Amino acid sequence: MDFDISRLLDEWDYKPGKMSVRKFTANDGTEKIQLRLDLGVLQMNASGRPDGKRPFSYASLLEYHQGRLHKYVADHDGSDEGFVLGPEACAKLQMEALQYHHRYICLLELGDHNAVIRDTERNLAVFDFVNKHAESDELSWALQQFRPQLLMIQARARATLALEAQDFSGALSQIDTSVETIRQFYRDYSREDLLEDSPETASLEAWRDEINLNRPLSKKEKLEIALNDAVQREDYEKAARVRDALRNLKTGDA
Repeated sequence: MDFDISRLLDEWDYKPGKMSVRKFTANDGTEKIQLRLDLGVLQMNASGRPDGKRPFSYASLLEYHQGRLHKYVADHDGSDEGFVLGPEACAKLQMEALQYHHRYICLLELGDHNAVIRDTERNLAVFDFVNKHAESDELSWALQQFRPQLLMIQARARATLALEAQDFSGALSQIDTSVETIRQFYRDYSREDLLEDSPETASLEAWRDEINLNRPLSKKEKLEIALNDAVQREDYEKAARVRDALRNLKTGDA
């Protein structure tokens, strides 16, 4: 067996500062994703657990521990009190979440936004599960600290889908909701110092401003600009007509 991948690397140059990702169908018919790194290539499955493994015959470690919880609750009169995740379980769940993180970063670059949402929702479920059952706050925080970054990436995927559908207000609403969710996260963890310095919220707000700058104007906005222009030029006759048009504007045209 030839283990040398030099030919593969020679045919696919690494470009510093540029993310090089590709998707292809393997010989067994499964879709794979490859990420070119400086020292090689990272390959993962496009669906399911990225490394293709089935821990304890489950699709993922998360589902394994969810199964454990289900059995525990059944054996304890419907209560989950006393079910805890120790350091080893939390560490392994974090390592698994990192696999999905690598994949949804690649999927975002590939423009597969629905798959990005799928994987980010999956990791949010891990964060919530660990947050509820971790043995200590320190074990939980090891994962929770990455929640703002995940929410930013998910917001980009959801807002991009809205933009592709020409739903500019929906895209802006998604961004605003995610920014507030990130800020609330910092409040919940008493990290008010990061409320204004978060790179995630800064990135989303800059993107929101860019969308606002380039999106087509609604009828209402066009009329408001026309009204302001008429008033500035002291064309009060036109201003009156524009005001009437604004009053008569249907809600759906706004």
